[in-house]
Amino acid sequence: MKEKIMDGLQKFSKAMFIPVLILPIAGILIAVGNLFTNTRLQAVLPFLNNPVTIGFGTLLSGSLNAILTNLGVIFCVGLAVGLANKKKSEAGFISLLAFLVFINAMNKFMGLQGMLVEGDLSGTGQALVLGVQVLDMGVFLGLILGVIVALVHNRFCETEFNNAFQIYGGTRFVFIVLIPVMVIFAVVMTYIWPFAQAGINALGGFIQSTGNFGLFLYGMLERLLIPTGLHHLVYTPFLYTSLGGVETIAGQVYEGARNIYYAEIADESIKVLSQSVIWDARGISKMFGLIGACLAMYHTARPENRGKIKAVLITAATTSFIAGVTEPIEFSFLFVAPILFVVHAVLAGSSFVVLNILGCRAIGPNGFIDFLLYNLPLGVAKTRWPIYILVGIAYFAIYYVVFRVLIVKLNLHTLGREADGMEMKLHSKAEYKAKVAAESSASAPAKGSEKVDGALVVEALGGKDNILKVTNCYTRLRTELANPDLVDEDKLKNQTGATAIVRKGKNVQVVYGLKVNAVRKAVDEELGVQEND
Repeated sequence: MKEKIMDGLQKFSKAMFIPVLILPIAGILIAVGNLFTNTRLQAVLPFLNNPVTIGFGTLLSGSLNAILTNLGVIFCVGLAVGLANKKKSEAGFISLLAFLVFINAMNKFMGLQGMLVEGDLSGTGQALVLGVQVLDMGVFLGLILGVIVALVHNRFCETEFNNAFQIYGGTRFVFIVLIPVMVIFAVVMTYIWPFAQAGINALGGFIQSTGNFGLFLYGMLERLLIPTGLHHLVYTPFLYTSLGGVETIAGQVYEGARNIYYAEIADESIKVLSQSVIWDARGISKMFGLIGACLAMYHTARPENRGKIKAVLITAATTSFIAGVTEPIEFSFLFVAPILFVVHAVLAGSSFVVLNILGCRAIGPNGFIDFLLYNLPLGVAKTRWPIYILVGIAYFAIYYVVFRVLIVKLNLHTLGREADGMEMKLHSKAEYKAKVAAESSASAPAKGSEKVDGALVVEALGGKDNILKVTNCYTRLRTELANPDLVDEDKLKNQTGATAIVRKGKNVQVVYGLKVNAVRKAVDEELGVQEND
């Protein structure tokens, strides 16, 4: 039972990647639009003060703001596609239809019951969703409907009928089933949701009342759950629901830390970003802390090994600092020295508290590129970004000292300190990548591409017949296998460039870092998959 629940949570977490990884792109482009409309920047760069650039910035920010006010339908479609086992594109289309059926059914029922509020909807618990007045369920509406659509789709998408009824089979039958489901669910939620919303508000109030302690737990859990792949379930509710705060900006109500600061970026009347931005200040450990950890591992390595691990650590540290991709570093010490991972999680959690105490309002969810794009155009007054940098430098020093002391005192076998000399996982990865680069140069691949042997990865995973499902996130190849015992970890690490393997029942996750998309493509080609899961 426990394994089944974990499998379900991991599947849900993987499906969340579809909407969650797309939304930050909208935020960055909103920030870019702000560059062209920012009056402070125009004073410094007068050539920006013209109708063309101002109009472009206004259009860019304004058009993308529509995404923030329609997160329900975005998550509904994204989750349905991610959770669908087959016919994913059709599942996405049907989820959109189901969403429309639901909101209109709720609107009509509320109208029949005389429950619709007239005039200003602020504070009434109702809102306009795609122009339809319904209960304000926010992003939870999309999450719930996306799961329901996926469940019905997976159950009935291959149902076929004979004779004249053949036209109503397959995914068309899924929609037929969903119509009464959506109508009944809309009626039920009309009565249930006010109580659910009260519970969410109470939880939000409790979290707010715990103050810095709640922030610490949030930051620590977000890192501790990295090995399970469930860390997205920790921060997503705070970024996109009322748990992360509620603000009214330019007459529009926004819920969730990320939605709030996206809207505040584009509103020059707001002088300082809301305190809710702290829930997305996850970059201290990524940009600064783990760099200190890398330096500590380098200095504590055996002198004869430092030159060999330098390139690996520099690459991993640069990736973490620039893009916020931390898993190559974290997995380099997670399995050989778990105590360091726990300390890392505690330090990451404490960084939220320090930033909050100092009143920092900088946006720093990932790496340095995002940090610059978000904060510099907004200015010091609106973000107080220098505080973020100073805290980051302090945590660089703290990570370095703590990691160095623990590695030496506890004689931890981190990179360059292995008992059997230079049998290092990350070193093997670097050697493999150099070998692949040399081999691929002969066939002159496109610039920036890296040849991946899909057949080798499939073989290491136990063969085609052993692979039931393949997906990927930002850094991991996520697989569901018939027999996980057939996985050849040595081959995955030493011959395909994997940095770590995480097992959870039949779910086996292979960590590749930024090259995971190339690996996924090669594996799909080897398996003969035409449509990505």
